[in-house]
Amino acid sequence: MQINVEELAAKFENVTLDSLLPALLCLAGGVIAVKIIMGALTKAIGRSAIEKTLHKFILTLVRITLYFLVFMTVAGALGIEITSFVAVLSVAGLALSLSMQGVLSNLCSGVMILSVSPFKAGDYVEVDGVSGTVREIGFIYTKLSTPDNKIVFIPNSDVSSSRITNYNHENERRVDIVFSAGYDCPIESVKRAIMEAVEKFPQVFSEPAPFVRVSGYKDSVIEYSLRLWCKSEDYWNLYFDVMEAVPESYAKYGVEMSYPHINVHLNKD
Repeated sequence: MQINVEELAAKFENVTLDSLLPALLCLAGGVIAVKIIMGALTKAIGRSAIEKTLHKFILTLVRITLYFLVFMTVAGALGIEITSFVAVLSVAGLALSLSMQGVLSNLCSGVMILSVSPFKAGDYVEVDGVSGTVREIGFIYTKLSTPDNKIVFIPNSDVSSSRITNYNHENERRVDIVFSAGYDCPIESVKRAIMEAVEKFPQVFSEPAPFVRVSGYKDSVIEYSLRLWCKSEDYWNLYFDVMEAVPESYAKYGVEMSYPHINVHLNKD
């Protein structure tokens, strides 16, 4: 599509001194109206439950739209036909969208993430095979901080198309740990030793009650599954504390922590 520059310039020939004053009044009134609307919108969004990262995007989009309407109104007051301007903007918008498909895809995905809120800043999540704490949800990238203090930037288009696991979405989490003991150790003694180790920690919920049962018979050991509930923020500290406390309790009850081994019996003819 081609725009004739001469025809576009001819549109301004309709501008006269008589139309200039109304146009200036429209401009001044439009700018004041935009400021009033933006002030009210800023307060309304601040009181809403919308993700804070989305606030700036919404305000910027509304501001651009309002100023565009002011421009169109002023152009009309000056007697300028706005059809050519709309055509130019349409062509420019199409060219821009074609050249920035990847960026626009990430931008739309970022808006969707902020709107749906599958996670927020501070949550520990697993996204696109990467686990870490969400540091920032941008419009192009989502920034994660891994447990070994690496920063990973994941394109929002990959985030929106991936399976997301949010470990902090709920206030409570279940800790699952598997312990093992030798076949020579009485099952009830092993269970009692594990439960006694768990009872040392007040972070463990009494309801649902801690649970420990035999979960498997392996080649050299019997496996015991321990399940207990705690607050999400206590999960990892409790996990490692229980792992360290159980061997001490094993020693008290004479339970041996067995290891893979093979018994070889030789028969003499």
